[in-house]
Parts: sequence; C-alpha cells; structure tokens
Amino acid sequence: MDLTKTPEWQALLAHKTRLQDQHLRDLFAQDEHRFSHFSVEIDGLLVDYSKQRVDRPALSSLIALAKNAQVEDWRDRMFAGEKINFSENRAVLHTALRHTDFTPFPSAEDDVMPQVHAVRKQMRDIAERVRSGLWRGYTGAAIQNVVNIGIGGSDLGPKLANRALSALQHPGINFYYVSNLDSAHLAPLLEKLDPSTTLFIVASKTFTTQETMINAHTARTWLLAAATEEKAIAKHFIAVTSNTQKAHAFGIPDANILQIWDWVGGRYSLWSAVGLSVALAIGMRGFERLLEGAQVMDKHFCSAPLENNLPVLLALMSIWNTNFLGAETTAVLPYNESMRHLPGFLQQLEMESNGKTVSRDGAALSCRANPIVWGEIGVNGQHAFFQLLHQGGWLIPCDFVVAASSDYPLPGHQAPLLANCLAQSAALAFGKTEQQARIELAAAGLKESEIAKLLPHKVFAGNQPSTTILMPSLDPYQLGMLLALYEHKVFVQGVIWGINSFDQWGVELGKQLANSLLPALEGNQAFDAQLDDSTRGLISYFRRYGNN
Repeated sequence: MDLTKTPEWQALLAHKTRLQDQHLRDLFAQDEHRFSHFSVEIDGLLVDYSKQRVDRPALSSLIALAKNAQVEDWRDRMFAGEKINFSENRAVLHTALRHTDFTPFPSAEDDVMPQVHAVRKQMRDIAERVRSGLWRGYTGAAIQNVVNIGIGGSDLGPKLANRALSALQHPGINFYYVSNLDSAHLAPLLEKLDPSTTLFIVASKTFTTQETMINAHTARTWLLAAATEEKAIAKHFIAVTSNTQKAHAFGIPDANILQIWDWVGGRYSLWSAVGLSVALAIGMRGFERLLEGAQVMDKHFCSAPLENNLPVLLALMSIWNTNFLGAETTAVLPYNESMRHLPGFLQQLEMESNGKTVSRDGAALSCRANPIVWGEIGVNGQHAFFQLLHQGGWLIPCDFVVAASSDYPLPGHQAPLLANCLAQSAALAFGKTEQQARIELAAAGLKESEIAKLLPHKVFAGNQPSTTILMPSLDPYQLGMLLALYEHKVFVQGVIWGINSFDQWGVELGKQLANSLLPALEGNQAFDAQLDDSTRGLISYFRRYGNN
C-alpha cells in the first residue's frame, strides 16, 4: 500500500494546511494545560513534546497512521522472535539481552536466555577479576588500562555509555576507545600505555571487520614486542565475537571469548558483551541497572496505549516534522558534558537503520524517510550554530536532553546549565515579535531612527519545534531507559515508512570497493581496467605521496 494514498495520510495533509498559520505561541494560548496534555513521565524520565507544532486533532491522526501501519503487530512480532529482518533472515532480539526477569524469552519453545545468562556470567567474572586487581598481565601487574577496539555499534554504544557514566567509573582503571583505521588514533595511545598493564577488548561479530582487525593486529604486535611470548595474548586480549575460530587463530583462549549472536545487530549491541568495557568501568551491577532501565522502556513500549507510548510519540513527531512540515534535519542537543557522544550514537542508530529509499517489498518509497541527524553539546552549540537555528530560516527540529542533577556537582553550575537549556527551547519555540523587540529597544532609550535600523535584526521568528527529555540524574537506569526509547522510536518510524530498519546494505558497498582498491593502493597490482578515471588519478597521487 502506498502510504501517501491512505486516508490517514490525507487527513494529516489537511491538518498541515489547517495548522500552517498557527504559531506555537497560538497553540499554547489555546490550551493552558498544553504541557500536561503533551508530556509523559515514566520512572522519572520526562518527555515534553508540547513545543512540537501539533494539536490534539493532528496527534489523533498521527496515532491513526501508526495503527494503520500495524505498529503494534510489528512490535509484537519483533518481541516474539520472528525473523522480521527478512533480507538477512534474522530475528531481532536485542531486547533479550536486557531481559532481567527469570522467565524464558522470547518464548519457552525458543528461549535464548540460557546463552544470554552464560555470557553475562562471563562478563561478571571478568569484571570482578579486573576491577579487584586479580586479573594480572604478563609481568604479574594488575590491569590499569582497558582499550576497546571496535567500530560502529561496537564502538559508539560502549563509548557513549562509558563517558555518560564516567562519574561512576573505577578510579584505578583508564578506558579508551579505538575505531579509526587512521594510525593517528591508535599510535599516540600505544605510545603512552604500558603493555604489562593494558587489556584489549576486540569487538567484532565476524572477527574480520577490516578497521577493527587491523587495529587489533597492530595492538597484538605492540604487546608481543614487549612480552615476547605468545602466551601473553591470553592475559591481555578478550574477544567479543561469533567467530571463535578466528579468535583462536589470533591467540585468544575460550575463557576470553564472549559470544555474540546473529540476532544482535551492531547498533543494538551495547546490551551484549560488547558492553564489557562498561561493566569493567562501573561494575557488573551497574551494567545490570543499565539493562533494567532499558527493560522498563521495553515493557512500556509493549503495553502503553499508542497515545501515551513514548517511543511511538517520538516517532510520530519526527514523521510529522519530516513528511508534513518539510524538515530535512534533526539536531540532538545534550546539555550534560557526559552525554557528549549521544549525537554520534543516534546518527548511526537512526540513519543506518532508516536511511533508505526502498520499502520492505522492494518498491521505491513514496515519501522521504529518515532526516539527517546531527548535534553537539547544547551549551557549545549556543556559541556556534544556534544563530542559524534562531534566525537562519531553516526548519530544524531539536531534541534537548538534560539531567536535572549533575553527575559532577560543583556549586553554581547546574542551575545555569538548566536555565540555558530551558531558555533555548523556549526561545526557539516562541521567538520575539516585532512589537516585543520595539518595546525592548524603546525601553533601552533608543531613538526611533535607531530602532528602525536595529528592529529587523532583533526579531526572531520562533516556531521551531523541539522535544525536551529530562532525567532526574545521569545514572545507568535512566541511561538505559533513554537509549531504549530512541531504539524503539527508530523501529516505529521504520514500520510506518514501510522499511526494514535492521539491515544496512549501503554500508557493505563501500567495504567491497575498499577491498578491491587495496591491492592497487599497496602497489601490488596494476589498475583495474574497470576503474573510473577519478579513482585512477587519486590512486596515482597516493602512490606518489602516501605510505602503507
């Protein structure tokens, strides 16, 4: 079915026309209880979407759109373990990784929990040994540095969580994340680390990911240059993979290999053994609290009516902004410094999942799907790109994310931080009218001629939609809820747009081309006759100036 031809879509087009001359100032004036009507709180996590440019009739039509797209049915199929990732013939069961109830999942007939529990036990044993100092390197020294080597979800998820929860981190262990193939990422780190006190976690489902394995082999060579004996690998390397054979060939013993399964997508792998570095940082109990928070959001997603269902509401606001108001990008603006990596994490989660133009049945989409996701720490953004948000003329919906209490409390910091966050969302929504600007300038004592010159520069259109997400504190439980909220939001969007959110064939093309170009760049063979003239010219340049 063509989504844009449905009665629900046509109703939303009518709402767009009806609301196009309505400013957020008007919507708030029409409903004195707008905040309570357009916000939901679960276990302290508050989502305020009252500054989105919708009213209750438009929201009702958006809910109808979700129902018509069978969001509830697809949700139930995912949680039941059906192979809804049909292009790869896989189930989508990352939610099993944070299933903490003592019950089978997804069902008694197909229970994956025994294997999940076995890996959690491995994680707990490793975390306890490393954190207590019982895990010793080849010289007998305790581990002081942990380096996670991965890329994509094997890097972005644990890096985000570790940084977000850094206030809870083990004080005697340093944590690092290496993903870039550029040696400038790994080389300076190795220069400052002591191999005898460094533990590497190599996270790759296939144990063949080019970027990860090149970095891992470099780290292996570096370690053996100091340790000299191959048996040192067992004391300094852990693998998170489904390819035990490759891990064995690397020199990693079974006790150091943590399993990951094909039903865990990379961008959903934080909840698996890919999160080992997080468990090492905050302890396994802290990691389990992360899982518990995510499971609370899973249960909410499965049970709450759509009109009060946070993932559904976030997804519908994005669809409204993208497909009806014409927004092309979304800005993610965390105000807590510890949430610095949230925009990068959500870029992968959203754009790798839904950055597609083909529907599940192979037909071209009849509407635009995912917007471009970008962002920065909010306070920094205020002194960089917020000028464009306020007066640049672009429609850019924003997600403001902030914790009410600081994870690193210093007197006099937190209240101004919150003031900036709330002020920016209000300023973007309501702007400043010409009349308001004129009154302010006159009150400042300016003459009429001076007011006339400054007035155009002092007017702010406002009407920029935003959602504000507030947490009581930045702790594992709240972070788990937040990340699961965004995961399910992306899933709902994909269902409504009619796409498979769990494959990423576009990523594979670049990998294939890179592998085919490598021999020519290394100078081991002549140019492929099929290469385009630009690529041939660029390779020639590299051969003149580059190094391998």
